[in-house]
Amino acid sequence: MGSESIAEIIEYGKTCVREELESLSVLDAHINNDFAKVVQLILGSKGRVVITGIGKSAIIAQKIVATLNSTGTPSIFMHAADAIHGDLGIIQTDDLIIAISKSGNTPEIKALAPLLKQFGNVLVGMVGNRDSSLALASDYVLDTTVEKEACPNNLAPTTSTTAQLLMGDALAVALLRCRNFSSSDFSKYHPGGALGKRLYLTCKDIAIGNQKPLVQYTDSIKSVIIEISRNRLGATMVEKNGQLAGIITDGDIRRMIEHSSDLSGITAADIMNAHPKTIEASELAANAAILMRELKISQLAVMEDNQYIGMIHIHDLNKEGLL
Repeated sequence: MGSESIAEIIEYGKTCVREELESLSVLDAHINNDFAKVVQLILGSKGRVVITGIGKSAIIAQKIVATLNSTGTPSIFMHAADAIHGDLGIIQTDDLIIAISKSGNTPEIKALAPLLKQFGNVLVGMVGNRDSSLALASDYVLDTTVEKEACPNNLAPTTSTTAQLLMGDALAVALLRCRNFSSSDFSKYHPGGALGKRLYLTCKDIAIGNQKPLVQYTDSIKSVIIEISRNRLGATMVEKNGQLAGIITDGDIRRMIEHSSDLSGITAADIMNAHPKTIEASELAANAAILMRELKISQLAVMEDNQYIGMIHIHDLNKEGLL
């Protein structure tokens, strides 16, 4: 014990992955009429999806609940052991119930199934044994039967819980596709963190929080340097006759100094890049991050109604967790 080599340990891990993948490769054959009917019932339901289980299946149930809630299907977890000790009050008239169990014959599940039937709700068994008490009591069965666990003793729930997780994902994805659930819908349920920001934060949201570096076409190089330094965005836009005409970066300033001994008389027009990269104010900031990476640039001019309203810097996107 504990004397295994690095190569042996790696092989243990790879064997587990291979065995689980092999067992799960046949799971798509279990996506059948019962699966389709369950999806239709959830789509037409005025209630929630109540998911119950015990042990490792309870943990999987909680993950499926989280996935369903985040993709627009109201769901709630009910622990099977707690259910038979008072938590059955969670269930409402229009709820659909999914009970998860590998064997379908655990004492709690055997006790719970007939009680659930008394409520008159649709009962769906996600089960690895079609001859079990749960399968026989269920109106519909989501079959998660696997040939064996990845555990070498065929005891620890491994492949079986992965199959349950995959079946739950299949349900969630089928439901969101039936609902034409879009990225904007997704953002309603994920407003926090980097994921939410990718789905709702716009370039304008960032630009209005920054300074608006801007010089005129005829401004002196001194004015340009002061403007770049004052706004701390590494660049300034150049305007001519009220329209965006170019951009000057701190790199442009350095190159000018390297090649010019006499700076008198140099204006913004002399050193600007006349083709500044821009992005619409309504565009998602996540898309700005993609554009900056592709173009290998650090700033973008944000435009609204063909007018320059501000600048975003690559550091802004990094701060928002978008890079």
